[in-house]
Amino acid sequence: MAHYDPPFEIHVHGEVSLHPEVTTDDVAEALRPLWQYAGARSLAEGAASAYDEEPGIQYDQRQNLLRMCWTVRGDEAFRRSIDDMCMNLNELASTGAPIEVTFYDTEYDDEDSESRGEEARDDFMIVFVGPTPAAIMQIQRDLLVQDVIAVMERHFDSSELRGVVEEVDKLFTQRFDALVESLELGKPPSGSGPAGHRGNGRNKRHLH
Repeated sequence: MAHYDPPFEIHVHGEVSLHPEVTTDDVAEALRPLWQYAGARSLAEGAASAYDEEPGIQYDQRQNLLRMCWTVRGDEAFRRSIDDMCMNLNELASTGAPIEVTFYDTEYDDEDSESRGEEARDDFMIVFVGPTPAAIMQIQRDLLVQDVIAVMERHFDSSELRGVVEEVDKLFTQRFDALVESLELGKPPSGSGPAGHRGNGRNKRHLH
């Protein structure tokens, strides 16, 4: 059997507030795509990060808070695991929350790769989880406003940016209205039961 060196170190970072009735078993099942990808047989086994100095995956049941600062070695297939995890966490989350995912190219060597004209395949994305599409859009909106203000405050006083924030709100209002309309059109006939929904959005954002 050929030896395989994963091309990436993948870091997952975020905090998600969960419903009070969520159990440790619920969290373990929701995070199954992650710990199974790491080759573990349970969350308890797979919660440790590849780096000892990172706390890994922790669930504080008293605060109903899931914390992730966890690194695993892997490849592009990990993106599917993240998508599956987000779908699972939507069912447990009490509010919208961002989760950062960073891919570090382990095969890239600064000197040798640059001399050959190669670029690192590092990548960064942010995924969102939440109990409803509205909750996910709200956290997306909040983070976008923070980013926009942080950039524009280099040139304008914060008091001058109210109009910019209002325009951002208009864009998200339009997107939400379009989503509601699409859900209304997709509703089953009366009496056939409520339509379920799950949300997962992505947007690149550099926080550090």
